[in-house]
Amino acid sequence: MKKFFFFIYILLCAALMPSQIMAQKTKSAFKKLVWSEEFNYTGLPDTTKWSYDHGNGCPDICGWGNHELEYYTWNRKENARVEGGKLVIEARKEEMGGMKYTSARLHTKNKGDWKYGRIEVRAQIPAGKGMWPAIWLLPTKWEYGGWPKSGEIDIMENVGYWPDSIMGTVHTNAYNGMLGTQKTRGISIKNSNKTFHVYAIEWTAEELIFFVDGKEYNRFKNEHKDFASWPFDKAFHLVMNIAVGGDWGGKYGVDDGVFPQRMVVDWVRVYQ
Repeated sequence: MKKFFFFIYILLCAALMPSQIMAQKTKSAFKKLVWSEEFNYTGLPDTTKWSYDHGNGCPDICGWGNHELEYYTWNRKENARVEGGKLVIEARKEEMGGMKYTSARLHTKNKGDWKYGRIEVRAQIPAGKGMWPAIWLLPTKWEYGGWPKSGEIDIMENVGYWPDSIMGTVHTNAYNGMLGTQKTRGISIKNSNKTFHVYAIEWTAEELIFFVDGKEYNRFKNEHKDFASWPFDKAFHLVMNIAVGGDWGGKYGVDDGVFPQRMVVDWVRVYQ
């Protein structure tokens, strides 16, 4: 969910081959629960934990830098609500703010910001061509400069036309989508839009490790060069959203027949 174009992902097919998946389970060194959201209430998301990015990204980077087609709303139950003990983020086909679709993009900035730890999100993702759900981290203060200098950590990304793909990606000034050098690996998860899975990272001063259901499938190590390769020594916050279309998610267009689509989040837990 950042400034990049689809062609840089052409090598991901190889990353999804089963022979390259590191299907090993790892015991976490992080035991202390420091932040959590269990969604044990009904209504709009808890404002002590969640804020919204809203609009269409204009005037700075219209389409949020990726030519996305949604308008992100705020304080609107049709797009973000808690019901049945779960958060629902819903993308809908409806015109608003000059865009053809609505959705929601929630974040924890200044309400949940962490440096190092294990971040886990149990979620069920949407389905359908044009859907682009993501669970990711952005820097809270952008101390090394604008994207990608201060870094980005994508805990989970999926594109609807590639339904069984789950991607874990790191972007830095040296390794990013604009250069085609981003550090990405994928894992194939059947029926990910019909079942819940735990998407997680473990983040230390030495490395970032990506997991699905406790199985490691990607690892990015600190090369100890400079911030261009490792800006991950600052606080980051969590972002969760469904984009519609965009340079990657909309490569093959948007199927208007699939709406509405939901990402359902059971819980979020952060350990240090």
